[in-house]
Amino acid sequence: MPENHTSETGEEKVVRTVCASHCGGTCQMKVHVKDGKITRIESDDESENAHRMCFRGRAYRQRVYAPDRLLHPVKRIGPRGSREFTRISWDEALDTIADKLKMVKETYGNAAILHFCSMCDPHVLHHVNSFHRLLCLFGGYTAPWGTISNEGDNFASAMTTGGRPTTHEGGSQAQAYLNAKLIIMWSFNPVTTLQGTTVSRSLIQAKEAGAKFYSVDPRYTDSAAAFDAKWIPIRPCTDAAVFLAMANVIIKENLHDQEYIDAYTFGYDSYKDHVLGSDDGIEKTPEWAAEISGIPADNIADLARAYATTEGAYLATNLAAGRTAFGEQYHRAALSIQAITGNIPIPKGGAGGGASQFQELIRMSRLGTPERPKNPVEADMPLRWNKLPYRGPSVNSSARVNVNLFSDALLKGKAGGYAADYKFLWLSNTNYLNQLGEANKAVEAFNEAEFVLVTEQFMTATAQYADIVLPVCTFLERNDLRTGFGSGAIEFLGKAIEPLGESKSQLDICSELALKLGITDYNDKTDEEWLRHIHALWSEKVDMPDYDTLLARGGMYFPPVDYSASEPAKTPEPEEKERKLFPTPSGKIELFSQLVDGMNHPKIPPVPTYIETWESLNDPLAEKYPLQLTTPHFKRRAHSQFDNLPWLQELQTQLVSINPVDAEPRNIKEGDMVKVFNDSGKMLIPANITERIMPGVVAVPQGAWFDLDENGVDRGGCSNTLTRNVTSPAGAFSPNTALVQIEKGKG
Repeated sequence: MPENHTSETGEEKVVRTVCASHCGGTCQMKVHVKDGKITRIESDDESENAHRMCFRGRAYRQRVYAPDRLLHPVKRIGPRGSREFTRISWDEALDTIADKLKMVKETYGNAAILHFCSMCDPHVLHHVNSFHRLLCLFGGYTAPWGTISNEGDNFASAMTTGGRPTTHEGGSQAQAYLNAKLIIMWSFNPVTTLQGTTVSRSLIQAKEAGAKFYSVDPRYTDSAAAFDAKWIPIRPCTDAAVFLAMANVIIKENLHDQEYIDAYTFGYDSYKDHVLGSDDGIEKTPEWAAEISGIPADNIADLARAYATTEGAYLATNLAAGRTAFGEQYHRAALSIQAITGNIPIPKGGAGGGASQFQELIRMSRLGTPERPKNPVEADMPLRWNKLPYRGPSVNSSARVNVNLFSDALLKGKAGGYAADYKFLWLSNTNYLNQLGEANKAVEAFNEAEFVLVTEQFMTATAQYADIVLPVCTFLERNDLRTGFGSGAIEFLGKAIEPLGESKSQLDICSELALKLGITDYNDKTDEEWLRHIHALWSEKVDMPDYDTLLARGGMYFPPVDYSASEPAKTPEPEEKERKLFPTPSGKIELFSQLVDGMNHPKIPPVPTYIETWESLNDPLAEKYPLQLTTPHFKRRAHSQFDNLPWLQELQTQLVSINPVDAEPRNIKEGDMVKVFNDSGKMLIPANITERIMPGVVAVPQGAWFDLDENGVDRGGCSNTLTRNVTSPAGAFSPNTALVQIEKGKG
């Protein structure tokens, strides 16, 4: 192992790196290595502000050395999903893949190649750019659009603020919590989903300083318990209605910030008309929202008053409520109530100014990596809809497929309105079948594909349906770089050990496949040469330590961001009233979105609106399936990662949570095996009887590995067995919009 990656302690070497497994955190790790093997992993201990690892990071050694880890290329020899594979050589694997790619290109065209790389290990060198460059040099491919986690939030922010951050620009929300007097955790469980490594610590400090907490969620979460929050249970998919009712109270009781509204917002009169019912004859009162949401009207009114009258109130909305049938409306309604109370930070210097030094280095790191060519498949294709401010023409190309709809696209192709008939599916850094809507439909779609390629570390639910699976090394077995907005740091990831078995990095796989495809100009540097090249670019702009010093300490950590560059402005300066502060058509926060109005989409109104979802309690389907499903995150997993590690399995059991009110008439007791089912699928799973979930709602934590038995029953507890393969009108994933029934029994 190169000496400059480590510091030595006796006979043991210590490698400093960063765990970034898509859990929401970026924790510093000290990896102890002896004789080429990892002996233990511990958290960094150099300062009180060090990012402390959770038990997932501490269990990473078991992940590296897991007995079921894939260490050699394999090809399928039985039916898809049969788990019947045989080991093959890298040459055979790459030759087969290259031949299939050439055949698909010649027979169907490059658009028939469908590829997706998720945000697992979202580093610079070994991520989506590696695959994109290869496939574009090959003639192009069909890429996804949209984000699984937060497409509703992306859309809402773009329409309302032009995509500007709605917290302090360039830094973490964690800092903003420190001065808060009131924190409303709405669909926000930071104890489990970190959303920034230091967030929980900042919330603890806010609590110690006297901040009052509320938690609006169908479940009494661990965060509600940890911060002694007042729990306000809410029915899934009804959040926008409650925000509109809160706005009704705030406006009618003159608690809004009219001076801020006049200076910094556009379309307030239209928004007010909708809230008061002038436009549709339905006033959005607390009583109206109470019938929809299950929250008593008095509680809605009290929450509105507390938020509007508390100096230092913080509305901490998170993503789960936006992963619903009309998830963009939840986010737009939340932004609007922040706007009318003057709680969206106003940037200084105009909409286009003030890129931080940190953001500039991130931009330079992208420029320092292999060129990202244009995708020929997207050339001259029309846009999906009007150009959106948060994505360029390429991402908005109608040639792309929504990331949530690969199953539908594979099954329907051109006949279903898609741009191509898709034949070759390549999935990287993702357990796609497990994590997207309607797993049984994904099984059907994967079986229809001509060829499925998966690059993976384990034989996941997705890998079981591949024709070839290529073994990928972990981030501890390669060099890389991470530039994370949330962490406020530039992080160099040093290689701790050599790749196990025949596993390779994603960039190495693409480099070798490029040669098989006849592409000779794909890559001319090793990982370390790329990192040194990027470091040299940075050093021209920023005074920083030399490369070897940075690598040895695991990164470059910048001082806290100057938050005076973006802050709430209760008293606007006169000249700010005329300045274009946001990259929206009006230059202001748009309560009435002109971009949305121009789309003329019947299900995406220009003002935030509550729209009743499919599979609501008023849906006729509720007679058959009367319980609303939520799919929360699980503390021992990062999505589907770590689900197979014995150390972590000991900590939590995959269960369906159900309130005693719903369990008793079904004769379900704690620990009973129950069947959870709907038209999408059925599963067998133990029951957890708890008052920490509201009546009428059940929870199956997302991420458990899909395990279909001979009767078509999932015995792994995969929540997406029960969800649908549909999106919101603006493209958001909707796993928290589903109705189910639960019965006691084994089949």
